[in-house]
Amino acid sequence: MKLLHAGVLSILAPALTPAMDPLSAYLIVGGAAIGWQLFSPHSWLRCGLLECCNAKDTLNFSVVKMDLEQKVFGQHLAVRIVLRALSVNLQSKRPKKPLVMSFHGWTGTGKSFVSSIIAENLYRLNAWRRRFVHHFSTVLHFSHGSHVHLYKEQLQNWIRGNVSTCPRSLFIFSEMDQMPHGLIDSILPFLGYRDEIDGVYYGKAIFIFLNNAGGDKITEIALDYWRRLKRREDIPAEEVQDLLSEDIFRNPNSGFFQSQLIQKNLIDYFIPFFPLEYKHVKQCVREELRAQGHPEEEDLITEIASAMADYPSEERLYSSKGCKTVASRVALST
Repeated sequence: MKLLHAGVLSILAPALTPAMDPLSAYLIVGGAAIGWQLFSPHSWLRCGLLECCNAKDTLNFSVVKMDLEQKVFGQHLAVRIVLRALSVNLQSKRPKKPLVMSFHGWTGTGKSFVSSIIAENLYRLNAWRRRFVHHFSTVLHFSHGSHVHLYKEQLQNWIRGNVSTCPRSLFIFSEMDQMPHGLIDSILPFLGYRDEIDGVYYGKAIFIFLNNAGGDKITEIALDYWRRLKRREDIPAEEVQDLLSEDIFRNPNSGFFQSQLIQKNLIDYFIPFFPLEYKHVKQCVREELRAQGHPEEEDLITEIASAMADYPSEERLYSSKGCKTVASRVALST
């Protein structure tokens, strides 16, 4: 079917262009076929070269899994939950509701990095396809608390319009802990179990919230396990998610304070990003040395990672900044 129109034109070429030589005729027909492909909204050529919504859900799970497991350090639980969530959502031909994930943890633990890996694999981002990935920065887009009513209207219109254009739209909200109170509840109608709203189907959309709130609770849980000589890998996902949702709901600086999204169970996954230990920071330093083209000197790796492990003050087990400042430290030390 993809080449049906081109094939028909090719068959009719001699009849349509009797005064032309065969080469010219086929060049004209070929150009017309290419033009049709480029201007047809869902053609294979347009999707391959220019802009096209990921209507076929062509996410390669083996590639996503490899990216997350090889590039994200110290976040076994987050990686496992994200992969399961994506698998369930994308394997359904018509999900009953959008996929909604909320990433929580200290700065520098990989929340933004994981969301970027999802975006890159979902759309292999180029200049044309970035239009289907929407990133809202609270500090940039919702900085004035007195404009909440205006923000609500703008946010609803933006989501409605973009999902109408591309059902598999990805919305990423960063700095949720600085979100004005009540604003995020304005998107509640789009996240529920509804077939359509005013003719628009939202079930294939994906929403990701990035939030530093909850980081202290996650660190408390991880530290408790460490002090009881238990591995962080043994922390049950359900236990952390339940404690995290309660903590976020009661926290006035979480962006989800007494939010209806939590009350109505519309956030599918509260995903913990654990504080990074010394060994994880070493992995970050090693990777950054490679990225900057420097040799992987063990003494330098140890020096930088040791300086960043600063919490708690006595044990110095975790980096309170995660890997956030690794790139600048490597640049200054090489």
